[in-house]
Amino acid sequence: MRIGELAAATGATPRALRHYEQAGLITSGRAANGYREYDAHTAVRVRNIRRLLEAGLTLDDVRVFLPCLDGDVTAGPVSARGLRVARDRLAVLEARIAAQTAVRDRLAAALREAGDEAP
Repeated sequence: MRIGELAAATGATPRALRHYEQAGLITSGRAANGYREYDAHTAVRVRNIRRLLEAGLTLDDVRVFLPCLDGDVTAGPVSARGLRVARDRLAVLEARIAAQTAVRDRLAAALREAGDEAP
């Protein structure tokens, strides 16, 4: 299938697919006209990549899951390395949320001090 067909089948953009390929997460062949051609099973891999990205992982994090991206990534046993990556990413996200919450609280306090009672 060509890149547009894979994009339609997975909900990914062609740009995202090229990015996944550049990152080494998917591969393609080339048609005589130079167009990328993907195997049908690549759609499963892309859906799994997107699922992991939507869960908050990065493309670098997703590489840890390469051995299970071609099947049901949610059904297989979780590796210790995969759990470590997910825990580390969660810690990063929680730190970012805490930092943003602190900034919000400081701004809200400054507004209150200025006499602004809006929520």
